[in-house]
Amino acid sequence: MRTLIVVRSLKMGGMERVAVNLADAFAEAGHESHLMVYRECDQGLAPTHSDVKVHVFSLRWWQRLTGIGLLIELISRLLLNPLVRRSLFVWTGWLGGYLLRAWLWYFEKKYGRLDRIIFRGIGTFELVWSYRDERARFVLENKLPTGEKSWRYKLFAHCLFPGKHLVAVSHGVAESASLAQEKWAFTPASLSVIVNPCPVGRIRELMTEPLLDIPSEPYIVNVARLVSQKDHALLLRAYAKAAPKEALVIVGEGPLRSSLEQQASELGIAGKVYFVGYQANPYPWMHHARLFVLSSRVEGMGIVLTEALACGTPVISVDCPGGIREVLKGELENAIAEHSDSGLAEKIRIFLQGPKPLINDDWLQDFLPTKIVERFLETPITRWEYIDDSH
Repeated sequence: MRTLIVVRSLKMGGMERVAVNLADAFAEAGHESHLMVYRECDQGLAPTHSDVKVHVFSLRWWQRLTGIGLLIELISRLLLNPLVRRSLFVWTGWLGGYLLRAWLWYFEKKYGRLDRIIFRGIGTFELVWSYRDERARFVLENKLPTGEKSWRYKLFAHCLFPGKHLVAVSHGVAESASLAQEKWAFTPASLSVIVNPCPVGRIRELMTEPLLDIPSEPYIVNVARLVSQKDHALLLRAYAKAAPKEALVIVGEGPLRSSLEQQASELGIAGKVYFVGYQANPYPWMHHARLFVLSSRVEGMGIVLTEALACGTPVISVDCPGGIREVLKGELENAIAEHSDSGLAEKIRIFLQGPKPLINDDWLQDFLPTKIVERFLETPITRWEYIDDSH
């Protein structure tokens, strides 16, 4: 089949990494795989499979070039967006959808008709929200804010979701989408659950790359952007309470780095906590770690947990809303900690006792790219109700 993955950009992030992994997986399965972004990044991700074709559709530039798009953007930024917070996409996305149709017409004239179009994340498809097509799948990467009942969220939902085939990355995300349907009164074409792929083979190749600055002594690792959602503040408090002999290595960059470094100093653990910044290949850091710890406030699925397991490293996570239980199920349920610094500290102490345990590859079977590709190429059951088929 001929497939197209659409993602806002290829900046270094979890959603973007999953988009690249999925494009690679389609190519690996023998399909014609294309990947399209709205803007280029100087230092970004790239597919590893040589058959994946990458395209750039400069959406904002084309919108402004139409003239009316520039006028709408100016009115939206100066007047409408201040009146209705975060509503810029509402006023500009309808034109974005028509421009996307034009781009796809040109694309299909050159390459042939697409069989499947996959939009990764609300941030990607909100910019073209008027676009609808039976071949399209719109992936929800995170839980919807169903605690909000305002007319503003109802307006957003009526732009984004009606008549579309929605795909949630976990049952937790699907449950929030089902609840949102009731609260905000919209009806999608379907709602299904397809987890994010974990390219186990590729990860195991990358994890063996030599790195000179990896600690020689045992350490605990966390890999995440330094933003509030990942709650590194909780991780630092838990680490200070657990007081293990192992150092803590935090791989990632973000706006909270300086405040987290200050917190580590205040907790008296600065000498044992290493902020190593962004790493193009984080897998050696995962592979050589004694333990991987996730402390997020919410996770759409927690693909980083499967990546750590693929690296042969045991994992623990706080019990947060979203999809970590998509990964930590069965034998792995004991890796879930109470969502508190004391609960996480206790789990860290327990998991550091004894030798590093072996990882069972059966835990990763549901996340193999071949299975995810098959799911995306299925014809969905047309229904608006979310049915939990996980049991």
